[in-house]
Amino acid sequence: MADVTTNGRENQKRRTRKDLLLAASRLMKQGRKPSLEEIAEEAMVSRATAYRHFPSMDALLLEASLDVATPDASTLFGPRASDDPVARLTRVDTALHDMILANEAPLRMMLAHSLERVAKGDTDSEVPLRQNRRTALIEAALEPVQDQFKPAAFETLTQALALVIGTEAMVVFKDVLQLDDARARKVKRWAIRALVDAARRGRADGE
Repeated sequence: MADVTTNGRENQKRRTRKDLLLAASRLMKQGRKPSLEEIAEEAMVSRATAYRHFPSMDALLLEASLDVATPDASTLFGPRASDDPVARLTRVDTALHDMILANEAPLRMMLAHSLERVAKGDTDSEVPLRQNRRTALIEAALEPVQDQFKPAAFETLTQALALVIGTEAMVVFKDVLQLDDARARKVKRWAIRALVDAARRGRADGE
């Protein structure tokens, strides 16, 4: 029961954070820079709640603009989409990769903000530090074939894929490995296929 209660609170906090981002996005689409009070009112939460989720207005508005740019699963997977998990995951990675390239500077700023907060100890363990957008897309990609994996292997697969798909991978490829874009995409496609193959063998969780 305690785990269910804890998970329920965590899910609610994630939804609240998402509601704040959506509220900010709606107000920004009206062509103005909203105040925190306006965003909180639009999201139907208190100003104090909004402050718990975002350290500053700039951080909230920055992430809201990126939230709008993130692709949605419904636009990636129509009724005629392939059921092949590697093809579907590659589609997710391509869409996010293109979005990251188009928004590299603000994404780096958002990443820097979160790292700075952790370094300063300015975090609340009960409030998500970052919005998890990639996992929903990964799960949508794997949804047609989820029953092909052992539950533990499936969970580990989605978590491992989150290391390959996203802003942090871009930073590694560009800053650490100094790879060009074409090579980075090729390496990620290889990693995606390798992880799916490992999970199918039931070895993604060390079995």
